[in-house]
Amino acid sequence: MRYTGPKVRLSRRAGVPLTRKAVRYFEERPYPPGEHGRKTNRRQTGDYGLRLMEKQKLRWYYDVSERQMRRYWDMALRGTGRSGAELVVLLESRLASLVLRAGLAPSIYAARQYVTHGHITVDGRKVDIPSYLVKPGQVVAVRQRSRGMQPFVAAAEGVYADDRIASYLAVDHAELRFTVVGRPLREQITVPVDEQLVVEFYSR
Repeated sequence: MRYTGPKVRLSRRAGVPLTRKAVRYFEERPYPPGEHGRKTNRRQTGDYGLRLMEKQKLRWYYDVSERQMRRYWDMALRGTGRSGAELVVLLESRLASLVLRAGLAPSIYAARQYVTHGHITVDGRKVDIPSYLVKPGQVVAVRQRSRGMQPFVAAAEGVYADDRIASYLAVDHAELRFTVVGRPLREQITVPVDEQLVVEFYSR
């Protein structure tokens, strides 16, 4: 199941801010949530716990369920590159992930909602599946009828954009549109996770 509770709580459990909004809250409370959070020593976590947490961080960062992670892991194993890097690339290629990375949404949760509510098109066709894997050359845009909504007006002004746009995307914020110009490479993806520990978790 996907986590549906307070999102900042996940960042505190993970030990790193997983969303922009979480940065400020995490700076104020950089310890795990709960009654005994202040007394928790992350350094005492065993090898299994460390690997499990890295896998969870990757899940939470991309807002996917355990079942979906297993499916992506199986796909990564069938890939030609390193399985850990392949796993991250697959997660980054999801439609919801790219909507966030292009600066059309303030968080992965909002990006997922925009897709499921039918506000996003791929090559001119409405796609309401957040896990849809976008291929190089495909054009993703906000539907014309949705562009007057406040979140998309803000997106058109570049409010949600990163300081540096990912090099595998060609983004036109004013037109609320972007093109995937190439398959993401692991070194181009900024994600606060050591995927080798995720590989070790699934390979145990």
